[in-house]
Amino acid sequence: MTSQLPFGGIATLPIIITLATLSDLVEELIKTLPSILRSIGDDPDVTTAATIAAWKRAAGDGLRQHAVPVSLKDGTLVVAVADAVWQKQLRAMISELIYKTNVILGQALVKQVNLVVDPTVVNPDRRNSSEQSPTEVPEEISSAASVIADVQLREKFIRAAAGTLARRRDNAE
Repeated sequence: MTSQLPFGGIATLPIIITLATLSDLVEELIKTLPSILRSIGDDPDVTTAATIAAWKRAAGDGLRQHAVPVSLKDGTLVVAVADAVWQKQLRAMISELIYKTNVILGQALVKQVNLVVDPTVVNPDRRNSSEQSPTEVPEEISSAASVIADVQLREKFIRAAAGTLARRRDNAE
């Protein structure tokens, strides 16, 4: 009795990639970015993709989820952050991050970084949750919030107040 092998007689084996192996593969890919950029030339899409990958690597695990690169144009990398606090923190580190990104790229593609506050880019779940379930807020809270000039701060205040009221209501039941 003979058994049929799939794919034209070639026996297939399950491929198991460990996290260490995956990390090694990513490291090798990152190391090839300079040669990829040299061989591709002036393709803006490839340059942007490589710069975004390099930024994420330079930022590391701690910052990667708080600073999301969005675009690259004329040497300016646009990076979205969740709020003004992260914007201020990153401003203090921006020179180091530009340097590290350019070292990974093997050339100075990033001249400056524009940090924009956009929590929906940094945390897409936040956008979906705010669109799905608007919480009814008492008039007193809306009225108090209306004097807050900063729109994002006003929204945070309303969300915090609504959350507190919801918890109190749940605890009372």
